[in-house]
Formats: sequence, structure tokens, C-alpha cells
Amino acid sequence: MANRLTRQEVPTEQTWALDDLFQSNEEWEQALSELDQLTPNVTQYKGRLNEGADVLKACLDAQAELQKKMIRVGTYANLRSSEDGTNPDNQAMSAKVSSAFAKIQSELAFFDSEVLTLPDGTIEQYLNEHDELKIYQNTLEDLLKRKPYTLAPETEEVLASLGEIHSAPYMIYQRSKSSDMDFESFTTSDGTEYTNSFALYEDEYEMSADTEVRHKAYESFVNTLKQYENTYAATYATQVKKEVALSRARGYESVTQMLLQPQKVTEEMYHNQLNVIQEELAPVMRRFAKLKQEAYGLDKLHFADLKAPLDPEFNPESSYEDVSETILEALKVMGPEYTSIIERGLNERWVDYADNVGKSTGAFCASPYGVHPYILLTFTGQMRGAFTLAHELGHAGHLYLANENQHLFNTRPSTYFIEAPSTMNELLLADHLLENTDDPRKRRWIVLQLLGTYYHNFVTHLLEGEFQRRVYALAEQGDPLTASTLKQQKGETLRNFWGDDVEIDEGAELTWMRQPHYYMGLYPYTYSAGLTASTAVSQLFKEEGQPAIDRWLEVLKLGGSKTPQELMKYAGVDMTTPEPIKKAVSYVDSLVTEVEKSYQTQ
Repeated sequence: MANRLTRQEVPTEQTWALDDLFQSNEEWEQALSELDQLTPNVTQYKGRLNEGADVLKACLDAQAELQKKMIRVGTYANLRSSEDGTNPDNQAMSAKVSSAFAKIQSELAFFDSEVLTLPDGTIEQYLNEHDELKIYQNTLEDLLKRKPYTLAPETEEVLASLGEIHSAPYMIYQRSKSSDMDFESFTTSDGTEYTNSFALYEDEYEMSADTEVRHKAYESFVNTLKQYENTYAATYATQVKKEVALSRARGYESVTQMLLQPQKVTEEMYHNQLNVIQEELAPVMRRFAKLKQEAYGLDKLHFADLKAPLDPEFNPESSYEDVSETILEALKVMGPEYTSIIERGLNERWVDYADNVGKSTGAFCASPYGVHPYILLTFTGQMRGAFTLAHELGHAGHLYLANENQHLFNTRPSTYFIEAPSTMNELLLADHLLENTDDPRKRRWIVLQLLGTYYHNFVTHLLEGEFQRRVYALAEQGDPLTASTLKQQKGETLRNFWGDDVEIDEGAELTWMRQPHYYMGLYPYTYSAGLTASTAVSQLFKEEGQPAIDRWLEVLKLGGSKTPQELMKYAGVDMTTPEPIKKAVSYVDSLVTEVEKSYQTQ
């Protein structure tokens, strides 16, 4: 296998157009330095928020302008680091942003404290007096809900000044993962040598149809992970201990309550997602695992085999251009306004899809206000990559519409909802592909790609959520979070779900080292919530047609101006009950059943 390209060797058309943010690093440096000059536009109102609605409005307006510029500066640095984390200039950018933002956040900490010390009813009075203040109503009401958990102003200012330190565990994890990890190459029995990396393993080898490649790549991958397990355990334990300590200092009943508050989700909804899927989906996925074991003629299905493709001889290849065209065709059902956004994204270099040394693994979409979204992924030339691209374009289309239709402070919906628009695009792509084939084998391949989506969200990320639930419980009991403890908890989580149908080895127990999501609060479980909602809404598309599509487009435009329950209810789904979750699991059951029948008829 050829060596990976350096960033400088990647063709321009395969990279994102960062000059739409800043024309050069020098221009970025200038913008970073200007943030200090803009901060006094906000701090001039310190001690004055009791003067009336006009002063509060002016202060919030100044904050919004500052945040717009901070978002651009921060996004540019993050994208540079993501495209090549080994580049020392990119590392320096991240460090500069982290330091500058911590300083600014410390200076702006007065705002929350002053608002919360105003006499009861003052904010409501201000909102009644000043109509233009209503664009900040959600922000202010959310802030007031945090009043019981807010510390003294001096303490809040100190905590804000420590922002760079608070984010250090995530930064250390990401820096180490992109810059320090070196994976040994491996050689198969035919003498072929393969290089290995985080991206190559997770985007290619883990899904290889060649069992020898899959297993040797896994061995190489796990051997490197093991070298870092104690360091990563200490890093993650620091993150968890920080969150537990803050929840106690602020007077929350639990760290879970604190982490769910910004999601605007009840603990019942959180536990419903984790409990219902684990209880009802596990038997279905064990059947799916058994199919893979039989297809590959394995005596035992190992964890490393779970993502091996069924019907491995049928693995369509496709160019990035063809995949893009297919996605555009699939999304025409959403109407011209939406598809024009997606077309721009594909044609105007919103997407960075090459593989190069130092590039961040996985895929994400960043959506800076006032610019356009940016998507990172690694396209390996296979048709299944269409689902990843469609997913990230779902984020892009959603947040582009939200940014266009909402004030900055109302663009970002709860993370509980954020994965619904992205997974909706995957479902629409699958529907389009199914409608345009009468080949039974291709139909099965498409259903298997759908099952891959459900596996990703209902298994991989859902079990990450269960692991988090266990870890936070241990931390609140005062149990030490060592590498041994984390491996034990991850192993138990996986064994409870897969039973005896999958061999859970030490490498499987180390999967807690593979995702940055653990440093983002209770984020992993929300993948399943988003897919639950999109599954239900996609059925409404089929049942109701255009009215359901119109409601969905309106929901996308609403951004974060409504709670996730309100957004989903507007779209036609009640997520306060377990019923949508049960129906989604039932749908997965039907997909597995279809695949089982396809093998029985051969």
C-alpha cells in the first residue's frame, strides 16, 4: 500500500476552501489580535445591567458581534489542526486560540453573574419593555434556569479564567491521537505490506472483507492503543473528575443532571434511550452478528469482525464525483432550496475528503456563523462513503438554514436533536437507492448500509453512552478511574449487549480510547436520539408526503430557537415517551429479517 500523502501533496480540489474564512494565516493572526480590542465593547457594561432593558440589549448585541468574530477565528484554527495535527504551526494556532478565548471568557463572566443577581422579575420586565430584546429571550431564560447552580461572581470569574485548563483533557487527547500515535505496518501471508493509521484502520481495514487483513490491522491498532492506555485513562479520569467536582460545587443532584441541563432533556428521556435500545435491540443485533459469522465461516465472531461487510464480493466502488451526484438526486425530495445548498457544498469546496498524515479521524461538520459549513471526512473510493458524506451534508444543510434564519444565539439546537437532520439524509439516500434498483443483491447491499447507520448510532455510540453512565456513577462513588477499571467497564458493557455471540477481547475493552466524544459531556447517546427521530419522520414522509417534508424544513430553519422536544413534536414525533424508540428498534428488526431472508432464498 502506498504511503499516505503529506498535507502539501493533497490536490487542492480535495481540500476545503479555508480562504473563505481567512485569506492567510497572517490575516487570521490579525483577527485574533483584534478580539482584545472588541472585548471592551462588552465589558463597558459591567456593573450597569441594572440600568434598564436598553443597556442589557446593547450588551448582548456587543457580545453577539464579538462571538461572531470568535467563531471565525476559532473555526479556522480548529480546521487547520484537524487537517494536519502534526503541523507545529497548526498546533500553535490551537494553543493561541485556547489562551485567548479563556481570557475573553473570564472578562465576560460578569454578564451571567449580574443577570442572575438582578431582582426576581427584572428580566421578564425588560423583555416586556423592549421588543428587540426578544431575540435573546431563550438565552436569558436558559440563564435564569441556571440561577440555583451559579456561584458567587468572583468564583465564576475565576472558573471562566481557567477555561483553557478545563479543556486541557480534550486537547491532550486530540493532540496525542493525531501527532504521537505511530502504528506499525503489518504484512499478510501473501507478502503484501500495509501501513496503518487511525484513519486507515477505522475507515478501511476495520471494514475489510479480508479476514487476515482485518485481524492483523486490528492487532497492529490495538498494540499501539495499549501503549497509551494509562496516559489516556489519566486524561479521561481528569475530565470526569472535573465534571463531577463542578456539579457538586454548583449544587446539582448529580453530574448527569448538570450535563443534561444544556441539552434541555429530562433524565427520563436520557435513560429511555439507553435502556430501551439495549434491552430490545441486543437480540436483533446478535442475529445480525450470527449472519456475519456464517458468511465468513468463522468458528467464533471476534469484535474485530463486527464491521466486516456481509456479501463481501459485492462492494461497489465509486468516485467522489459519482457519489456526490447520487446524493443530490436522493435529496431532491427535500426541494430546490435545500438541494441548492447541498450542491454548493459539493461544488464550492466545503468538503475536505483526502487522507493525509496528521488528518483527524472520523468525520464532522463545522458551521461558522456568517460563512458556510465545512466538512471533514476521508473518502476511500467506495460507495458506502456516500452515507458518511450524506450524513455530514445533513448537518451542513441544517445549520446553513438555521444560520440564515436565526440570530446567532438561536442557531444551535440541543445535541439531543443535532443528529436527526444528518441521519435523515442517510435514510433518504437509502430510499433513493432502493427505489432505483431491482437487483436483489444490490438491494441487500443497500439494506446493509442502512444497518451500518443503525449500528453506528444504536450500537457503537449508544454503548459509549452506557459506558459513560457507568463511569460517572463510579466517579460519584469515589472509585478510581484507572485503565483497568475503564477496560472492565467497557468490556462489561459490550458483553452485556453481545452475550456469547461475540468474542470481547482486550482490544474491544480499549475502544473507550478511540472516540473524542467522552470529552463532550453526554454526547454519545444523542446519536441514537437523533436517529430515533429521523426514523419516525422519514416514515411520515412516506405516509403524508409534502406536508411532512415542509414541516421538517421548517424545523431545520428553527435551529435552536425551540427545545428538542418542541422541534421533534413540530415534526410529528413525541420523544418524551419510549414509543418512537421501540418503533425504531422494530424497524431495525425488519431490516435484519430482510437480510436473513435474502440468504435463505439463495
